[in-house]
Amino acid sequence: MQPLIDTELWLARKRRALARPVEGADFLMRRAAEDLADRLGAVERRFGKAAALFCQTSAAADVLAGSGKAGEIVRVEMDEAFLAGNPGLVAPAETVPFEESSLDLVVSLLSLHAMNDIPGMLAQIRRSLRPDGLFLGALAGAGTLAELRESMLAAETELYGGAGPRILPFTDVRDAGALLQRAGLALPVADVETVVVRYDTLFDLAADLRAMGETSALLDRSRRPASRRLFARAAEIYAERFSDPDGRIRASFSIVWMSGWAPDASQQKPLKPGSAKVSLKAILETPPKN
Repeated sequence: MQPLIDTELWLARKRRALARPVEGADFLMRRAAEDLADRLGAVERRFGKAAALFCQTSAAADVLAGSGKAGEIVRVEMDEAFLAGNPGLVAPAETVPFEESSLDLVVSLLSLHAMNDIPGMLAQIRRSLRPDGLFLGALAGAGTLAELRESMLAAETELYGGAGPRILPFTDVRDAGALLQRAGLALPVADVETVVVRYDTLFDLAADLRAMGETSALLDRSRRPASRRLFARAAEIYAERFSDPDGRIRASFSIVWMSGWAPDASQQKPLKPGSAKVSLKAILETPPKN
């Protein structure tokens, strides 16, 4: 598989963001953690051993601990710095460092979109789960930073007669569901939530992206230096196309949620075709009761 993402660059930018924290810049992670709490709350069971996989902060592990639904919680990060002195494992990107059928729950928040081999990661997660174990994951999805993508493309084309990729390609929610099935996870569900954030200018959005460690890490990114002129023109286009009446601009972040279970004989299964006892035609032709 041809890699799209420079993993070392992505990791370096995450380290830099961690070393220079900006208050409030973790709003997407906090939102994802709140959603994780809601989703776990809807699951009426307790899990023996859970892993928070490459979540970059303690947010996911804190949710697991607060839920009371996990007996043992293990954090896994790509760098010791993300653990901040807390217990956990350090593992290379795109690896799931657990034995087969050793986990009851795996969660991952806002990192899968930076993996070159998402299908491979899901397959490893499926392998690590015991029968009837659960995977819950959130990643940036299609539509994320669509306004910035369009504005940068238009500005670069206008100024230089062409444009190179500057923003990651993100996974569509329908593709996410297919990836869960491909990995062999049962009862797959994928849904998307779009968060719209408003900024004074494109430069304020860019500052937040730097503070998140989420500036472009594409291997095939444009090698032309991003000049002040390019950003100034992109900011003008952004304001022209994506501003509200008060002059502030909109930035979209789509969070795709994925869930699936390791297959188990106890799970509900769809009925075989033709096994229904009453036909749809009969139901539609039955007159309503008065």
